[in-house]
Amino acid sequence: MSRTPDGTPFSDLVAYTRLPRTGGLALSPDGTRLVTAVSQLDERGGRSTTALWEVDPAGQRPARRLTRGAKGESAPVFTPAGDLLFTSARPDPAAAKDDGDDDAPAALWCLPAGGGEARKVAVRPGGLSGVTVAREAGTVLLGSPTLPSATDAADDARLRALRKDSRTSGVLHDALPVRIWDHDLGPDRHRLLVAGSDAAEALSGTGGRSGSGLDRLELRDLTGHVGAALPDDPAWTITADGTTAVTEWNVSEARGDRRSALVAVDTATGERRTLLDDPDHEHLAPVAAPSGARVAALRHTRATPAQAPDVDVVVVDAATGESLVLATGWDRWPASLTWTPDGSSLLVTADDGGRCPVFRLEVDGPSADEVQRLTPDDGAYSDVVASPDGQWVYALRSAVDAPPTPVRIPAAGGEPEVLPAPAHALGAWDAAGPELPGTLTEVTATAEDGTALRAWLALPHGAGPDQPAPLLLWIHGGPLSSWNAWSWRWNPWLAVARGYAVLLPDPALSTGYGLEFIKRGLGRWGAEPYTDLMTITDAAVARDDVDADRTAAMGGSFGGYMANWVAGHTDRFRAIVTHASLWALDQFSGTTDFPAEWAREMTAEMVRDNSPHDHADAITTPVLVIHGDDDDRVPVGEALRLWYDLLSRSQAAEGGTEAVPSSPHRFLYFPDEGHWVLGAGNARLWYATVLAFLDQHVLGQPWTPPEELG
Repeated sequence: MSRTPDGTPFSDLVAYTRLPRTGGLALSPDGTRLVTAVSQLDERGGRSTTALWEVDPAGQRPARRLTRGAKGESAPVFTPAGDLLFTSARPDPAAAKDDGDDDAPAALWCLPAGGGEARKVAVRPGGLSGVTVAREAGTVLLGSPTLPSATDAADDARLRALRKDSRTSGVLHDALPVRIWDHDLGPDRHRLLVAGSDAAEALSGTGGRSGSGLDRLELRDLTGHVGAALPDDPAWTITADGTTAVTEWNVSEARGDRRSALVAVDTATGERRTLLDDPDHEHLAPVAAPSGARVAALRHTRATPAQAPDVDVVVVDAATGESLVLATGWDRWPASLTWTPDGSSLLVTADDGGRCPVFRLEVDGPSADEVQRLTPDDGAYSDVVASPDGQWVYALRSAVDAPPTPVRIPAAGGEPEVLPAPAHALGAWDAAGPELPGTLTEVTATAEDGTALRAWLALPHGAGPDQPAPLLLWIHGGPLSSWNAWSWRWNPWLAVARGYAVLLPDPALSTGYGLEFIKRGLGRWGAEPYTDLMTITDAAVARDDVDADRTAAMGGSFGGYMANWVAGHTDRFRAIVTHASLWALDQFSGTTDFPAEWAREMTAEMVRDNSPHDHADAITTPVLVIHGDDDDRVPVGEALRLWYDLLSRSQAAEGGTEAVPSSPHRFLYFPDEGHWVLGAGNARLWYATVLAFLDQHVLGQPWTPPEELG
């Protein structure tokens, strides 16, 4: 891996984008194998592929790579026999060489527990995803997008070929949404599929069926065409005995709205019954208990102009539908749920004061509803799994200053132990993590209404009274979010490597500080969220290692909205960077992917009082606008209108030239990117352009845009 002279990869965008990125964990039934997925760029640095790696749960052996498919592998899950299932679009070695398809969908593959080559065990024309396995019966539950009128897989393939051959791209919709985040919906829709009692024999190779010379799973369609009832990215679970699947299920409402219920599906008959549904809540992310008798889920209170959103844990009896909401007095929002092996408690992650610890929530017994924090450090945890003997909790741990890495935590709680990770085996970094170009500290302040505020502050090495660092205020998106984890896409250390201090605040509406903290900004985006940002910025620039005269503000999505609001309400910053941002709220409300949700949460008065475009005349700070044309959450019309409003009000003299533009503003436009700008080359261009713009206006350096811009 290439290194920069200072020994870190954060001064070199190519080196940075080549760092390995870990995601997801799967633990074998006997607890002896832990598998994760690692994505890396290819040698040319343009295409990322994901491979599966095995990590030693005991922390003794180095990580070893399991797969090397050119198209990558993902979504690992173990069967009761210890075989490893995963999805991949890799070529089938049993197929004829001239049968290769560059556009082949993701199929289901099985890597035997005893070693050997992986083999394809299931395929559908629309691909397969969401693979879940019953922990005792081995029943395989998964989903596949299928065209509405298709009667089976063969008919789906015929219809897809018809659309392709006739060059048809039209999609006929009868409900919202028609697109989500960065992709169009339809014409296919998810169906729930199952491979039942004979799945174990097929996966072991003793099933007697053959496809291309290999045994295959027989997939049965459990739902048929149910329109948009199964979400675009559904979450489901299956009971240990394999008899019942529980899935998120969309329920249509008036005015184009919908809510998420939970339904139970009999895997033998396809019969459905509603487990949880009410108009005031969304029920999401079901997880079946080890016994299969109960299912835990996240219950989201639906926001209205007068009611802030909230999140609880609900446990429902899979047979009777009787439910119980847990820990109602716990003022935190659970984000993920994992049952302990004995089914008596849940392992829960939740944002908490700039961290995201693991908690244990007792479900049964005298300690029911009691919440215990298991991780005492500054980490943000995800992908939590419990060892079958109940002794350990495994998870991916990250932090603002540490990328995700597998760790194990004593089940009773305590400091995490870093396991030998794929990044160590690849030579990217050791157990201490990558070398950073600075240090991380915290800044605190008190809001105008007396509320305690805090932020992370990343400082470059050498910052001090004799060399104070210029400050970048980075505003998070969401807005229901928190700066507490590592971000590959919005990484402060790339700016720190250039000498900037980066302030990462959690203003009103941020998670991890209780419901009252969120209520402060409910429908008041331009009020407390803005004043909190200015208050915490004042605290940061009061430090003697921060330069109060050289500052900039930037943000993406809701953070971009706030950057726009900042631009129209203060001239204290030398530059503003606004990415995928909301500008004219009246325009945005009807063009975003979920307009009904927006209409339910925001009144016309709230839109009028909090729209940045009404303050365009006050903007005097140079603004860099960034947007992708494929952004469906915040459509590109927001950026186009913002760009016109900026240029039409520019006070620069006419007659600008290519060398000396007539406006201080810039617009970085990506025709082929969505909300986040994920392509490796485009991500590098994003950072290079942002840093060039900041260097010009904050540091007074000549404007030197990246050469890739031509």
